[in-house]
Amino acid sequence: MSIEVKHFLPFPAQTIWAIVGSPGRVDWVPGVESCEFDGEVRRFKMEGAGGLAERIVSHDDAQMFMEYSVVESTPPLQSHLASIKLNAQDQGTEFIWCTSVEPVAVEPFIKQGMLGSLALLEQILVTQSQT
Repeated sequence: MSIEVKHFLPFPAQTIWAIVGSPGRVDWVPGVESCEFDGEVRRFKMEGAGGLAERIVSHDDAQMFMEYSVVESTPPLQSHLASIKLNAQDQGTEFIWCTSVEPVAVEPFIKQGMLGSLALLEQILVTQSQT
């Protein structure tokens, strides 16, 4: 199974991509204490959840597309592959976030994290637009 979240943001795609398309920038992801990015793998320290490592599989600034896979987590995942795609529209941007993960029992937790990240991203964008 997989999770797909589509969310409209009333901000330019390039403004959003400057945040989510920068693999080392994770201030829009709730619960992250710290993150290190070596150009290929980003390692998170998560509040109350320990460590997590994601390999950036594909990153295309022109297409505003990024694909990543969890390679280390607690508890370990059998498989994980996620993608973020931004589609510019007249009045803003369609944010499409897809995640395929096993075991499927963690899907509700993953989806909650995705929705929380989108809410925090929107707060950052609003604050940024007011300055």
